[in-house]
Amino acid sequence: MSLDEVPESRRERDLALDKLEAQSVFVIREAFKKFDKVGMLWSIGKDSSVMLWLVRKAFFGHIPFPMLHVDTQYKIPEMIKFRDELAKKWNFELIVETNWEVYNSKKTFPEGNATRVECCSALKKDALQAIISKNGFDAVFAGIRRDEEGTRAKERYFSPRGKAFEWDFKDQPPELWDQFKTDFEPGTHIRVHPLLHWTEVNIWEYIEREGIPVVPVYYDMGDGCRYRSLGCEPCTSRVESPAKTAEDIIVELKRTKIAERSTRAQDQEAEDAFERLRAEGYM
Repeated sequence: MSLDEVPESRRERDLALDKLEAQSVFVIREAFKKFDKVGMLWSIGKDSSVMLWLVRKAFFGHIPFPMLHVDTQYKIPEMIKFRDELAKKWNFELIVETNWEVYNSKKTFPEGNATRVECCSALKKDALQAIISKNGFDAVFAGIRRDEEGTRAKERYFSPRGKAFEWDFKDQPPELWDQFKTDFEPGTHIRVHPLLHWTEVNIWEYIEREGIPVVPVYYDMGDGCRYRSLGCEPCTSRVESPAKTAEDIIVELKRTKIAERSTRAQDQEAEDAFERLRAEGYM
């Protein structure tokens, strides 16, 4: 099919995706150039898998820094299978961290008295801080988007964290006209967000266009249900959906009024649950 034969809507979509891709690749390369030791937080979800794809594009098929995965040991089994198979196929360094002390003590939501938020704090936030501290990363990439959740709308592409990795949304550098602050005081930990300007629909449009592999449970699992957002199995529910392809999901998302994280039980436990986790050092 020649360019003139491509439908106008498809051309417009591809131009928009090209622009999103270019800005993300620029942010990734800028961070890699500016910071001494970087890693990428890979949750194995659709967003961080798109970010992993963008890293490969930014460095011509090479992945020059490790992928970091916080494994709570409660993840959906298909996620772990996908993680290990892709790491082997694409030959990148994978660092996995689990808070074994808390997990083995059974002081978690599924097996103890902890609330979901307390469980997230111990198994996710504390393990994330450990993986950063033990490996000496001064900057890590995270695949968050402004449209996903209210507190994320306050983020920056280059976001400084405190000594305990805490985040103060009131103390963030201005980023105007794509002018990013990348010079910070020595010892400052930075979170870099290359997907900040993307939407959920953009993510799936890009997955569809590029043929990006994602965890199969994002699609209809054979019973008319699928996962829309991935987390720990005891705290993540599925949505009714017959979507079997990325294109099906795009059509579905353009019609739905249901929030993306509505299936994440920890977000429903307390109104400010996710904001508290992020302020204390989670993604």
